[in-house]
Amino acid sequence: MASGCPRDQVQRRGRPHSVPMDSTRQEHEENMRQDAEGWGSRRNWVTRDGKPNFDYLLRTFGEAVVPVANCEVKEYNANPKEQIPFKEYVSYWKEHIARNYSSPRGCLYLKDWHLYRAFPEQDVYTIPIYFSSDWLNEYWDALAVDDYRFVYMGPKGSWTPFHADVFRSYSWSANICGKKKWLLYPPEEEEYLRDRHGNLPFDITAPNLHDSSIYPRCAQSSPPVEVIQEAGEIIFIPSGWHHQVYNLEDTISINHNWVNGCNVAIMWCFLQDELAAVQREISEWRETMDDWHLQCQVIMKSCTGIDYKEFYNFLKVIAENRISALKSVMDDEALAKNSPKAAISTLGMLHSVFDLKRTVEVLTSLSANEDFKKLDLKSLSPPPEALLHHLKAAIDTALL
Repeated sequence: MASGCPRDQVQRRGRPHSVPMDSTRQEHEENMRQDAEGWGSRRNWVTRDGKPNFDYLLRTFGEAVVPVANCEVKEYNANPKEQIPFKEYVSYWKEHIARNYSSPRGCLYLKDWHLYRAFPEQDVYTIPIYFSSDWLNEYWDALAVDDYRFVYMGPKGSWTPFHADVFRSYSWSANICGKKKWLLYPPEEEEYLRDRHGNLPFDITAPNLHDSSIYPRCAQSSPPVEVIQEAGEIIFIPSGWHHQVYNLEDTISINHNWVNGCNVAIMWCFLQDELAAVQREISEWRETMDDWHLQCQVIMKSCTGIDYKEFYNFLKVIAENRISALKSVMDDEALAKNSPKAAISTLGMLHSVFDLKRTVEVLTSLSANEDFKKLDLKSLSPPPEALLHHLKAAIDTALL
């Protein structure tokens, strides 16, 4: 089932080229560097010579249990993970360095550590203002079950295989110390890298990528965009950009995945494509399985982390939060029409209205989707039609 969705607002180019550094871009990059320099992690996690401050990290997090991947082992197109005490990982890391970055345990990489959730009292970082509209973490914080805020720590030589981010979200990554190399492909360019079975490569630097009997279209692809990220720098990855990342030095980074009003339609397109892929895989049981449509949703959620009904709840929570924000703004303005606070609140109102409009667009598409309508929607409160009516009324009231 084709989704018919727009893929990304990023304009595709035939070949990567350098972008002039205008004064506005320079100013934004300098602001982000200054933001990162003030973080507690930049002050405390790094020694004066720019290395990981193992002593401080051990004192602060030594008893935590952390997820660690083995970069030298491939299982189902990923690196296998294990949970180990953080103090054990630091001991391994120090020994790995002492052995000239070699270990019988392989190259271990601490990845996807939910440190923010585990240690909320720690002064680690603040979210850069450019990335502060974050629906994913707003929603999962409301449920208090998960988040998409991560810490990565790894020795020189650790790396992450080729992938695009969860839900085709945006991501940002800040280097607390060390240096990374990013290899990035804009949306749809990865299609040239599929093998003859339709699978994407695990490692885009592998020699067999140039074997046309395995990867028949690789010669048509553009070279990746290569970015070297230094300590204290923050990189933004747009929706749908596939990438592979290497730590060129002992490196610690902080990473967020996030969705907002600018890319929530891309998330919805991704979910439709994922469901269509599941439906193709189990299509032979369509006529014999009574709850085939429901099973497709279950499988999709196990693969992606969300199904259509939870996506509805995701949109509902964000929308209700924006309506509450609008009510607060209008109450403030009624009390102080000419106050500086009212002027600041107006900016909040415009942002809330923008988010509500984008939510209405996606919710309208979701409500009309045939696969969504086949689900038991009686458990949804309020019903989709009532929620849409409420959102449109809130927008109209705010714009009076």
